[in-house]
Amino acid sequence: MDNKIINNKRIVVALGRNAFGSTFPEQQANVKKAASAIADLVEAKYKIVITHSNGPQIGMIQTAMTEFARLEPNDRTVAPMSVCGAMSEGYIGYDLQNAIREELLNRGIYKTVSTIITQVRVDPFDIAFSEPSKVIGRYMTKEEAEAEEEKGNYVIEEEPGKFRRIIASPMPIDIYEIDAIRALLDADQIVIAAGGGGIPVLQQGTHLKGASAIIEKDYAAAKLAELIDADTLLFLTAYDKLTIEKNTPNEKAFDTVTASDLHEYIKAGHFPAKTTFPKVDASIRFVTADSNRKAIISNLDKAKLSLTGKSGTTITA
Repeated sequence: MDNKIINNKRIVVALGRNAFGSTFPEQQANVKKAASAIADLVEAKYKIVITHSNGPQIGMIQTAMTEFARLEPNDRTVAPMSVCGAMSEGYIGYDLQNAIREELLNRGIYKTVSTIITQVRVDPFDIAFSEPSKVIGRYMTKEEAEAEEEKGNYVIEEEPGKFRRIIASPMPIDIYEIDAIRALLDADQIVIAAGGGGIPVLQQGTHLKGASAIIEKDYAAAKLAELIDADTLLFLTAYDKLTIEKNTPNEKAFDTVTASDLHEYIKAGHFPAKTTFPKVDASIRFVTADSNRKAIISNLDKAKLSLTGKSGTTITA
């Protein structure tokens, strides 16, 4: 493997939930670590688009907006999931772009950082709409859950007598703001886009209708990387390398691995469906479409090292 970072390459950096925490103070503290990692990549002359998790944040927003509607039933309606997604993109982007700007200026670098509220097209016939998988929002009583079901929504009983709403996670088809993202990237600016997987929308003629769904952020990151013609898709997580059979005598951590080998490990059931599998599957989809691409799964603190093959797991076709 070539251990030299090649300048002027396009990269999508996907930040996991460990980059933010679950409260306002935690997020403001944690984005500084993410900003340091991004600044390292700027110094290495990468052209960068950032996407990120929003799991705790969108849940908090949806819960707050639902409670607000409950307290003001005559005047307020529950905010649609698409609106909650837009709000999460805005406020996470606000904290992140300011932290990156500050870190760059402290290093003597001036570069504009912009957040794009991003709409992502999904297929209304995606099977995910009939097989929802994303749990969202506050706990509900049985009566409240039954009222949700009467509206046509899905609920799940997580604990005896404690219900939560469950929504679809369709695959991303296209990104409507991709031309704006490309223009900013061509102007050598840093872009934050498709946060939390982007806002899922259904195209109805010229109208874009927000879908009651959450797009898996890892697939949105791969779609974003594809559409900007990125060479590298970098997932920054809480762990150093992709690992199977952890804490067993057969534990195996990967420095490099091919997509075909990963397919075999998937068949053997090694990657948890709700955590590691989406990153692995999105990486496979990205690299197999073009043999010049690579995907990397690495610890946030070792982002720059992972690009030289000195840390993390590199996935190739």
